[in-house]
Amino acid sequence: MPFDPATRPLTPHEARVLATLMEKARTVPDSYPMSLNGLLTGCNQKTSRDPVMNLSDAEAQEALDSLKLLTLAFESSGNRTTRWEHNFQRGVGVPEQSAVLLGLLMLRGPQTAGELRINSERWYRFADISSVEGFLDELQERSAEKGGPLVVQLPRAPGAREQRWAHLMCGPVDTTAIHAATGSTAAAPSPALQARVDALETEVATLRNTVQRLCTELGISPDFSPMSPPGQE
Repeated sequence: MPFDPATRPLTPHEARVLATLMEKARTVPDSYPMSLNGLLTGCNQKTSRDPVMNLSDAEAQEALDSLKLLTLAFESSGNRTTRWEHNFQRGVGVPEQSAVLLGLLMLRGPQTAGELRINSERWYRFADISSVEGFLDELQERSAEKGGPLVVQLPRAPGAREQRWAHLMCGPVDTTAIHAATGSTAAAPSPALQARVDALETEVATLRNTVQRLCTELGISPDFSPMSPPGQE
């Protein structure tokens, strides 16, 4: 029976450890299988990770032991240092392309099909976005006999052109909470952006005063009628 996250979902630590093994197997094969120290460094990276974690040796080892019981990871023999490999495709019962998408979603959080295609370049090269969407659809429509759905399409975020996808390896996703969090993030501009807007508004006000003064000297009336929003006449 393939891995069924509805019956026994992964913990966030297990998902991070498993996805890191999957990533390093494809991006740094010379360092794979991985030692605990190398794996820990990959799990706690500050880039290409969402959320950023700070796992301890004990937490990573506990996750590895659990993944071993689930047949999703195993130890490699023949070396003084214990090394670890993932068994994702066989353990979950998915093809290479689906494994890549799930690994990226576990590492980087919800993403659009376009983002997944870009982020997968070092893992696997999809022909186009339609190919990515096809495998995502298969994962979402996966039958109960095969272990059930492994991804879900999230509600469209405010102002977004595309919908994002999330994995279900850690169990059901609270799409409402993610949607609300995305909406609040979109509604609040970053401090840097706000500072730039304030500076531009100050510059416009200065230019407006300059135009007003020049028009007064020339004896003409300036036209300060408001501009129409883009797409409106």
